[in-house]
Amino acid sequence: MIHARPLPNYLAQRYHGWKATSYAENKAWYRQLALGGQHPRAMVISCCDSRVHVTSIFGADAGEFFIHRNIANLVPPCEPDGDRHGTSATIEFAVTALKVAHLIVLGHSSCGGVSACHAMCSGQAPELEEKTSFIGRWMDILRPGYERIKEIPDEAARLKALEREAVLVSLENLMTFPFVKESVDSGNLTLHGLWTELGEGGLEHYDPAQGGFVPV
Repeated sequence: MIHARPLPNYLAQRYHGWKATSYAENKAWYRQLALGGQHPRAMVISCCDSRVHVTSIFGADAGEFFIHRNIANLVPPCEPDGDRHGTSATIEFAVTALKVAHLIVLGHSSCGGVSACHAMCSGQAPELEEKTSFIGRWMDILRPGYERIKEIPDEAARLKALEREAVLVSLENLMTFPFVKESVDSGNLTLHGLWTELGEGGLEHYDPAQGGFVPV
């Protein structure tokens, strides 16, 4: 049996409002998108945190970004083991089928997933070490980043550094995918690491030349 209930009234009302305004005013554009398929120039891998509003940050329209969201905007290493890999499948589709020109990893401040990783790796969350913890096993991806920042004495500074490490670990893991590396090496794809400060609306990008994140 499938368990589902009708849409909450407030969401249904918002839908009807959108259909009567934004959709009605741009009906031709939406129909063109539906008939012509998607041709996004960029893929964005962001956190599933509800406060991270990717399209608003960049003023993007429908059809402009191919967006994948997961806990802490992480990319796992390439593991072609025949298992189910949602993030890896999305990256494969973006690079090999959609042929996006840019692949952006977007981290953010006050990330709950990063905080959970910090707690787990520092021994404060033994429940996440259990094999049955989906969150814990996902956050294992970030363990190498934790090892790089664990000696920072101040916990708040350590957490901020780990948020940026989530972006860097993901950029490193992206290059373990043969189709990503080939596209980057051929000049058909560029990778970008960004971090946004939610409260202040700040945006930083990773600059290899400076070895760190700098304001956009």
